[in-house]
Amino acid sequence: MSRERLGSRLGFILLSAGCAIGIGNVWKFPYMVGQYGGGVFVLIYLFFLVIMGVPIMTMEFAMGRASRKSPARMYHQLEHAGSKWHIHGYAAVIGNYLLMMFYTTVAGRMLRYFYSTAKGDFVGLDTAGVGNYFNEMLADPLSMMLFMAIVVIVGFLVCSFGVQKGLERITKWMMLALLGIMIVLAVNSSFMDGGQEGLAFYLKPSIQNLKEAGVVNVIVAAMNQAFFTLSLGMGAMAIFGSYLKKERSLMGESINIALLDTFVALVSGLIIFPACSAYNVEVTAGPPLIFVTLPNIFNNIPMGRLWGALFFIFLSFAALSTVFAVFEGILACTCDMFGWSRKKSCIINCILVLVLSVPCVLGFNVLAGFTPFGEGTNIMDLEDFLVSNILLPVGSLVFLLFCTTKYGWGWKKFKKEANIGKGAKVMDWMRGYLTYVLPVLIVILFVMGLINFFK
Repeated sequence: MSRERLGSRLGFILLSAGCAIGIGNVWKFPYMVGQYGGGVFVLIYLFFLVIMGVPIMTMEFAMGRASRKSPARMYHQLEHAGSKWHIHGYAAVIGNYLLMMFYTTVAGRMLRYFYSTAKGDFVGLDTAGVGNYFNEMLADPLSMMLFMAIVVIVGFLVCSFGVQKGLERITKWMMLALLGIMIVLAVNSSFMDGGQEGLAFYLKPSIQNLKEAGVVNVIVAAMNQAFFTLSLGMGAMAIFGSYLKKERSLMGESINIALLDTFVALVSGLIIFPACSAYNVEVTAGPPLIFVTLPNIFNNIPMGRLWGALFFIFLSFAALSTVFAVFEGILACTCDMFGWSRKKSCIINCILVLVLSVPCVLGFNVLAGFTPFGEGTNIMDLEDFLVSNILLPVGSLVFLLFCTTKYGWGWKKFKKEANIGKGAKVMDWMRGYLTYVLPVLIVILFVMGLINFFK
């Protein structure tokens, strides 16, 4: 079976950015900023994005483009005979399934909230009423199951049309609509009466906020967010590398995608934080931040129902762009491993992901008694922990070592592949940092993250 190619460079950038831009930017980033000190978290996160995110993304793209395979078979193509790097390829496949086991549920919530806002369910509810609505939604397994199933079925349906006709064509329009809606909402939010305080919290780094949140907590959270937001460590970017032509250098493309990803994350903060301060909403609310605070805000602004529907359709686009991208990764892996056709792979994986996503939905109601990390935690917390705190940093470390050491693919081959085409290049002066400093940094932060989590 010949390898499919992407139709255009814009398609590749928007598709890779679509994989990176998702719930990590518009659901997780704002509540992480709220919990970890505002502007100071943003600054540290941007630092990690540059020193860790861009190099590792470049490596994933390079391995994908050089091998023209999915993560399940990529290492077989590039590793020395007899070596065991390919074990990580299978771990990456498992990681993609694990991510989708909770991501599809959160994406389903976004769709449900779009439907509820457009229908007018929140009109007339006070703050407590909106909070109760969220809790009632979590307690209703059938409704959550329905919206999760819509996400899974639509995702595999789009992927079944192929890379260019399905994935590239639909993601392109979704991403352009997403960027347009976000800018309109950010401008609207920034001019709200009383929004200045929220803007200051978000854009002005404060040492006091850093101390209150805990320096180690903020640093580890910022690193994990940099990996999570760019979908690094599980081979998602390697997939798009494998569909890529040789016209552009890979470091340059990684920088473009990181910039687009950062733009979306920063703009989502501009939508949320001024609105929170304008309506006295707690920015440290954690994961429910957008589900509980935003409907309150939309209830209190002119044409709130329209703004609310726009916001949640944009959130749904962001979530679906990642779902499509990761589903594509899962399909490419199973086609490579078992020799299935795209259609057969879509049907089998659709059923499998539907079944695997059920525990997360039930974790908020039927299985609420299962608290893996103590009171108040649930199945989704366990799945998120395994992906964000273990698979992403460890996977990123494996990609890094494979591309920089002689036991793996090696620096020369990586650099040669990454530098084919026009654009920013990987330089020899980066070698020392990428070979000796960055791996140590990832290990230290990974261990600190685990200690912190269980403490």
